[in-house]
Amino acid sequence: MKRLDEQVAIVTGASRGIGRAVAKELADYGAAVVVNYFQSQEPAEALVTEITGGGGKAIAVRANVGEPDDAKALAQRALDEFGRIDILVNNAGVNRDRSLRRMSTEEWQEVINTDLNSAFYCTSAVLPNMVERKYGRIINMSSIIGQMGNIGQANYAAAKAGLIALSKSAAQELARYNITVNAMCPGFIETDMVIALSDEVKEALISRIPLGRFGRPDEVAAFIRFLVTEGDWITGQQLNPNGGMYM
Repeated sequence: MKRLDEQVAIVTGASRGIGRAVAKELADYGAAVVVNYFQSQEPAEALVTEITGGGGKAIAVRANVGEPDDAKALAQRALDEFGRIDILVNNAGVNRDRSLRRMSTEEWQEVINTDLNSAFYCTSAVLPNMVERKYGRIINMSSIIGQMGNIGQANYAAAKAGLIALSKSAAQELARYNITVNAMCPGFIETDMVIALSDEVKEALISRIPLGRFGRPDEVAAFIRFLVTEGDWITGQQLNPNGGMYM
């Protein structure tokens, strides 16, 4: 397996869950990692300590990537610290679940801005360096919900479906610069959000997964690491680590 020595990765929303696993995986394979967080400072700094304690390179950077200026500042911090940006994982996201009849404008806009607009802001911020160097690997963290929809998650589903379409268009535009763009569409993964569900809901979900269990964050992280080390001829794709729940 190829390594990522001398490469630099930005992972947004990297303090917990899938984002944390991705940052750790890329660091384990040699990348210098910019661990982005917005509110969870302590877990982000703990991850950086874990990475650097193992001989890796990492910094924690606070930025609300749903704000264009913060996204630009995040990219600039990566350049100031490490001199280049090779990998961007647009992982930051929130969910504000509510039925359409009861969903507020604020709940709609917060999810669209954090989950979808942030990917545009961050991609725009890193592109000048990637285009100049004619190399880049961008992964947008979509979801199975963006493919199949879900009751009470119209805002989340719309944002995640938007990431799939964004990935396809960006892949076509950026291929000439040797920049690949793909959408990762995980199923139900053992993160804080899933763990907090009732046992009854968990059992109902698992009954719909042919492989009979939830996924693990490290399994998604390994898939992303494969994309950035071995996936030179993979772009514009929806990649589906979901246990067979959606085919």
